[in-house]
Amino acid sequence: MSPSLDLPSRILPRVLIVSRRTVRKNKFVDFVGEYHLDLVVGYGAVPVIVPRVAGVLLCEGEDIDPSLYDAGGDGIDGDALSPEQLEAVRRLHPSDAAVDHEKDSIELLLARRCLERSVPFLGICRGSQVLNVACGGSLYQDVEQELHPAADATVCHMDYANYDGHRHPVRVLPDTPLHDWFAESLIGGDQLMVNSYHHQGVRRLAERFVPMAHAPDGLVEGFYDPDAYNPGEGKFLMGLQFHPERMRKEGSDEFDYPGCAKAYQEFVRAVVAYKAKLAAAHAHVHVQSAVTTPAKLNHEMEKQRKVIGRSVSLAKNMYMFGNNNSAQHPAQHRDGDLDGGAEFLESNTALSVQQEKRLKQMGATVRNASGYMNRLKVSEEREAAARAHMAKMSVAQLASIAAFYRAMGNVCSEVLDAKLQPPSPTLHE
Repeated sequence: MSPSLDLPSRILPRVLIVSRRTVRKNKFVDFVGEYHLDLVVGYGAVPVIVPRVAGVLLCEGEDIDPSLYDAGGDGIDGDALSPEQLEAVRRLHPSDAAVDHEKDSIELLLARRCLERSVPFLGICRGSQVLNVACGGSLYQDVEQELHPAADATVCHMDYANYDGHRHPVRVLPDTPLHDWFAESLIGGDQLMVNSYHHQGVRRLAERFVPMAHAPDGLVEGFYDPDAYNPGEGKFLMGLQFHPERMRKEGSDEFDYPGCAKAYQEFVRAVVAYKAKLAAAHAHVHVQSAVTTPAKLNHEMEKQRKVIGRSVSLAKNMYMFGNNNSAQHPAQHRDGDLDGGAEFLESNTALSVQQEKRLKQMGATVRNASGYMNRLKVSEEREAAARAHMAKMSVAQLASIAAFYRAMGNVCSEVLDAKLQPPSPTLHE
């Protein structure tokens, strides 16, 4: 299936591709192979370098610094190459053996961040090696020097004279995505001719990965994580040592096999699904934040809330009904029950000026409530006794009392006016 470039007008998911740096005419030039770009765009994504992405594609580049995977130094992978062997490798592969420490740092960080966040990841050639190292695997520093002397068969993994046209066989393992993609094209049911261009490769495959293909010399040519592979759900974690994007018929853009573009197609499908999941999660969080839900307090805050609530409730009842009216105020309280509310009023700075003033007025009233209510009760008792006594008096007696208090009222008014007026000035003054 050829990628369709007739895409609808919409915002496409972005795929981060780290470019390869080289020197041309005494200047640094960063580039990415156009086949990678064409395939990613053709299946519905945009290859760019941006800080936030929905997928990461790492492809070819220089050798990874062997100190990053302890080549030959852990007692498991064997001895590291000798200085003489390393020098021979540098002479034979000058453009690849030059380590780019900055690229190593960036790509390993990207790979690990993708692993942490389950971001879809596809590694091609060096990209597959970066993925393996990021997950704890190791590499052959040079396949010819380290693998072939012990192998029953040798394979040419790099042909400088025929970069695009070079092919070598791989055996594809069943029940893997690679087998599904190339099922109709496999020779003898499990063999495929692939293009490769590398002198390093996976020595120890990281534990989380399962191999998908081997070269005749035993080198792993493809691997994936079954637990992190489900493109429809936004999951994709895979490394291919060979180059499916370069497997095209001579003089044509037609692929050797229909399955060559499948890695990119399924990768972009995972990127689209992953982006949709992020959007759905963001929308869910937005909706949740818009819904008013009661705030949950921790144990100490909830305990303090209850203390303040009881304190204010007691103050309200004391203000409205008095301290000793058991019919209206049956709840009993102890000394100190009002302290929580008082402390809250004194320390609270989140109230408006008007709210604070009203609460302080209420607090002042509550503090005097007990004495006030006692005095009020005495006055009410005296008034009731006076009413009962007057009810037994005659009309003449009541009229005489009323006239007496009116006369006393007038006298009080005159004396009060005299006291309030300033004294008249005398001649001495």
